[in-house]
Amino acid sequence: MRKCIRLTAGLACLLLAGAALGQQQGGAGTLPLVVGSGAGGTSYSVPIQTLLFFTALSFLPAVLLMMTGFTRIVIVLSLLRQAIGTQQAPPNQVVVGLSLFLTLFVMGPTLDKVYQEAYVPYTTNALSFEQALAKAEAPMRGFMLKQTRQSDFALFARLAKLDEGVTAETAPLRVLVPAFVTSELKTAFQIGFMVFIPFLIIDMVVSSVLMSLGMMMLSPVLVALPFKLMLFVLADGWNLLIGSLAASFAT
Repeated sequence: MRKCIRLTAGLACLLLAGAALGQQQGGAGTLPLVVGSGAGGTSYSVPIQTLLFFTALSFLPAVLLMMTGFTRIVIVLSLLRQAIGTQQAPPNQVVVGLSLFLTLFVMGPTLDKVYQEAYVPYTTNALSFEQALAKAEAPMRGFMLKQTRQSDFALFARLAKLDEGVTAETAPLRVLVPAFVTSELKTAFQIGFMVFIPFLIIDMVVSSVLMSLGMMMLSPVLVALPFKLMLFVLADGWNLLIGSLAASFAT
């Protein structure tokens, strides 16, 4: 967890804080406390580091939602809760927490590449900020390309009026990121549709039985809930669903 926290904070600083460069090392007015110097001789003073840190914190939710598998996972888990019919079980904190840790599990190989190829060389002054930024972008771009549909990329490429020779591998992030998010939404709703089917069948059967028995005042949702919970437990639903979600990112 310490490694993931350091990596996330470092990645956010690399991707989102490029505009605030420090003074030249040894120049006039340089603060006595410096964080480090890059290969080009630039350094970061303590006020600049604080500014970068809080700026990165404000953009971390956007990076988490738009450039990882968090969107797909949290939507599928939310749809599962609606399909079962439980309003607050599991609660939102559990759904978001499980989605976050499952995202870290799925993104583990990609984040390890960013950490080893960009963050560690940057902290040891082996790479400049621009070089570390390019190194960090490559694994994230590779992950998003695997999950992005060609039709979604073509849509945003057409809206951005890119040249016909520009491919998904060379497209700017302002085009690739929304295409990736759109593909994630489509995949999440497709998985949610498959999750809804067995629970919908149980609701239809229970409603038909209650109507045939003349029990109009008894809520079908209340009667169907124990059967849906029993079906989900007996089928080892959490194992199947989480395993399928994790495996869906491997393609």
